[in-house]
Amino acid sequence: MTITPDDLTPMQLAIDASRAALQAGNSPYGATLVSVGGEVLHVAGNTQLSSGDFTSHAEMVLVREASSRLGLATLRGSTVYASGEPCAMCSGALFWAGVSRVVYGASNDVMGAVLGAGDVLPIRCEQVLAGASPAVQVDGPVLAEAAAAVLREAAALRARSSVSE
Repeated sequence: MTITPDDLTPMQLAIDASRAALQAGNSPYGATLVSVGGEVLHVAGNTQLSSGDFTSHAEMVLVREASSRLGLATLRGSTVYASGEPCAMCSGALFWAGVSRVVYGASNDVMGAVLGAGDVLPIRCEQVLAGASPAVQVDGPVLAEAAAAVLREAAALRARSSVSE
């Protein structure tokens, strides 16, 4: 794993986007796109519930919005920071978009432990991308506790809403 101080700010932006997604009534996930040169290009959050589109995970929203706004070439060689470890769908989309590095905050194990069971697709991002050509580097966890804190907020909100029903 190759984590540097330069990874902290974009990860914090992804975590901030996860909190904003939660506050908007969506699942608590965010993602940040960083150029090959290290410039933050775009930040997005999960919009599954507000959009009614089950594919609107933060990474998918990020790729769609960034490619539309900045062009597909911008994604080639970029790094995506995700507040939670990308699922199989998002990992595949990041590969097809040309992302060369994925950095995540909370691991699948942490997300499952905090949010509980439910629908589970138990494959790690690194497993999905193993053998990809060109290779995609996967690093994480980074700022795992900060990412998990937002997940705990989501779990607490869920618990309060189920008590009031």
